[in-house]
Amino acid sequence: MQNNLSFSATFLGLAGLLPQLLCLVAVFDDNTRFIALSAGFLYAAVIFSFLGGFWWGLAVASPGAPQWVYSVAVIPSLLAVASGIPWMIGTTWPGPSLAVLGISLIAVLWVDVRLNRLNIMPDWMLRLRILLSSGLGLTTLALAAF
Repeated sequence: MQNNLSFSATFLGLAGLLPQLLCLVAVFDDNTRFIALSAGFLYAAVIFSFLGGFWWGLAVASPGAPQWVYSVAVIPSLLAVASGIPWMIGTTWPGPSLAVLGISLIAVLWVDVRLNRLNIMPDWMLRLRILLSSGLGLTTLALAAF
């Protein structure tokens, strides 16, 4: 099993932060502000949902994975949709929704740590997950401030 971050995993993972960084830049222009906030919300929600599928895949690939992983793996998709409900019904948005996603993206790192301790997620992957979830979580929280 690979013990180090590969260049491609690191490069492509960091490239995955670019859409949110571009939204963070675009939010300063009044002409693109709403588009930037909407796109930032959508991107964070999609990536957050992806994490659940990622955990599910790790569990399926690990014969001894505990059953709780499957339950936890469903939560990101449900929370991503739920965080969009205020926007869907015309109430306060996007700040609170972006804040929920930003905090959640950082908070779910505890799942990654647990999976690592159970030898379901290798160390190199945990290091990458910490970098990427922290980066996306913090940029999403920065968008929430606008």
